[in-house]
Amino acid sequence: MGIHITGVGSYIPSHTEKNEDFLNHLFLDNDGTPFKNENGDIIEKFKAITGIEERRYAKPHQAASDLAFLAAERAIEDAALDPETLDYIIVAHNFGDIQHGCIQTEMLPSLATRVKHQLQIKNPNCVAYDVIFGCPGWVEGVIQAQAFIKARMAKKCLVIGADTLSRVADPNDRDSMIFADGAGATVIEETEKCGGILSHCTQTFSNGEAFYLYSGKSNRPDAEPTDKYIKMFGRKVYEFAISHVPQALKNCLDDSGEEIGALTKLFLHQANEKMDEAIVKRFYRLYRHPLPENVLPISIHKLGNSSVATVPTLLDLVKRNQMENHYVQQGDVALFASVGAGMNINAFSYMF
Repeated sequence: MGIHITGVGSYIPSHTEKNEDFLNHLFLDNDGTPFKNENGDIIEKFKAITGIEERRYAKPHQAASDLAFLAAERAIEDAALDPETLDYIIVAHNFGDIQHGCIQTEMLPSLATRVKHQLQIKNPNCVAYDVIFGCPGWVEGVIQAQAFIKARMAKKCLVIGADTLSRVADPNDRDSMIFADGAGATVIEETEKCGGILSHCTQTFSNGEAFYLYSGKSNRPDAEPTDKYIKMFGRKVYEFAISHVPQALKNCLDDSGEEIGALTKLFLHQANEKMDEAIVKRFYRLYRHPLPENVLPISIHKLGNSSVATVPTLLDLVKRNQMENHYVQQGDVALFASVGAGMNINAFSYMF
């Protein structure tokens, strides 16, 4: 017996925003002054650091709950599941539904309730709620789902990560080029097969780190001061991640009882290519083990950072053989992990 991911689905918006689409943006420093460098130089340096070449934005008529619903449909179909049998719908996000052209968020009713409504689930015992946990929200939702199942409080859970970060990104902030939209969904249930979720860990660092990511006003001096956008101290986030995530990954893998040599995939939050590569190198260094090839699938080049959606979307791409040199098969051991606002770190180990 094991608690498994039995269905996976994602929704990747069709609108592509390329790096060159930012050439005419007015990028301003935090103090509102223009950068001395031209946009072409800023974009080139940005790509070298993050690896991002393009990202996806939702269509004007779509909100985060719409993306979540579309991903959920695919996961439910993949699991061959009757949605009326779901016990929980857990939707991880950070900014609720934001309509195109509007900065105000909608979180009443919850996004999970909106998804349940769109799925037309009539069963009142299917409980729908949201998780606000920064980019690690989907991973935390999976951890909660397996806890419900282990405690015999649930048999089948739908866990979704969805965000539309493009609508909370300050167009005058060069960090806006990082953010993207998307959704990924998974069905979690107990099966007769061994393996599944083997261990997990979660940490919150808030003694000085709490506001490394925060809501702040635009870099444009004459902007409406009450309008808030996603902001971050990029260097602090990077240093925090490479300092703390490797040990969290090691703790999680050690708790699983599996050896480092058995690990075949590391599904890591897609925030910054150089940061993810540094995390993985430091993680393997803790074991004094050589870094194997093809252990770290990367989607950020084409999809950007879609927050809670990145990890389940990455899993969906790998399972559908959409990533060259990356696949999973029965018996493979993987780590799923994320780091983000809070500052939160979490991970779970998994045997396919």
